[in-house]
Amino acid sequence: MDFLKGEFGGILRDSDGFFAMKKSPNFQMPHLLGIEWAPMNIPLTRRLQTLGALHFFFITLFTPVLVLTVPFYMLYTIAWPLIVVYALWLIYDWGSPKRGAYRSEWFQRQRIHSWYANYFPVQMHTTAEMPAEHSYLIGYHPHGIISMAAFINFATNGTGILDTLPRIRFHLCTLVGQFWTPWRREWGLLHGMIDCSRESIKHVLEHDEKGKAVVLVVGGAEEALDAHPGCHILTLKKRKGFVKIALQTGAQLVPCYSFGENDIFNQAENPKGSTIRQFQTIMKRILGFSPPAFYGRGVFNYTFGLLPFRKSINTVLGAPIPVTKTPNPTQEQIDTLHETYMNSLRELFEAHKTRFDVSPTTQLVIN
Repeated sequence: MDFLKGEFGGILRDSDGFFAMKKSPNFQMPHLLGIEWAPMNIPLTRRLQTLGALHFFFITLFTPVLVLTVPFYMLYTIAWPLIVVYALWLIYDWGSPKRGAYRSEWFQRQRIHSWYANYFPVQMHTTAEMPAEHSYLIGYHPHGIISMAAFINFATNGTGILDTLPRIRFHLCTLVGQFWTPWRREWGLLHGMIDCSRESIKHVLEHDEKGKAVVLVVGGAEEALDAHPGCHILTLKKRKGFVKIALQTGAQLVPCYSFGENDIFNQAENPKGSTIRQFQTIMKRILGFSPPAFYGRGVFNYTFGLLPFRKSINTVLGAPIPVTKTPNPTQEQIDTLHETYMNSLRELFEAHKTRFDVSPTTQLVIN
């Protein structure tokens, strides 16, 4: 190990190239008004990682506001023809989220994605082979606040999945409304993202070309409301639609669990029955997504902001569950495969939880 000396007493660089601050015995982070402020002498590596986090924040939270307001201004300027051209393109390209997107490895391999993956860091761990002669439906758990590691692992090459499983083409599902935002919809489509409708998923899995994998965050908006640090609560017991699709298409089911996904943000206490939970449930019914009251850290402080905390996320991709194609599955067949899937997910959780700092007594709760 080597050190870059500074006020901290050193910056530790581990074997993976990640940097962590090694404080001297007498050093304390500067505090003012109850806020822990970031020091100025941060290594360039960590600054680039923060840039990766800011890039994702800009795309997901700031861009929708920008691109839904600026075009109205542009209509009254000399740039108005650009709005007309984009509107025509949008009409022509409207169905792409349901037709498998237009995934570009060049976009997925952009270096900023690696910076973002190393910000936490996020790491992918595969447990079995995924032969390219099959198609796969991957159930991602837990949802977390924003399903951060799902994007990093499967929509980018931040954790090297394009090299680990080079013959598999991954498509991450997201809400249909995510493709209503100009410019950001193309950004998502270039990263292979598709909408989470039945039509969209079946289009990919029924394609003549095998070796495709659809990644679905099964728990959805309801599960996001249970995304508290240290909690492992899933909304899955009644979610059987994805199992039916797997049977209809013959896609093998793959359980996937990200240890640490729930730890990167703090969420306001919202037990079921509380006023805030009732409000969130009502908004979910109206908007289609739940508005969690959450916070992370800032760019220049470690106490409060919208950036995620630097907490490790370890994504474990389980072994594929063989599925026999059944165009018209019975409810019994769906229930049986669903139970098999839940058992495989529990086994995956139990086999790896202590490896990733989860207490041996912690149980996976499936609601």
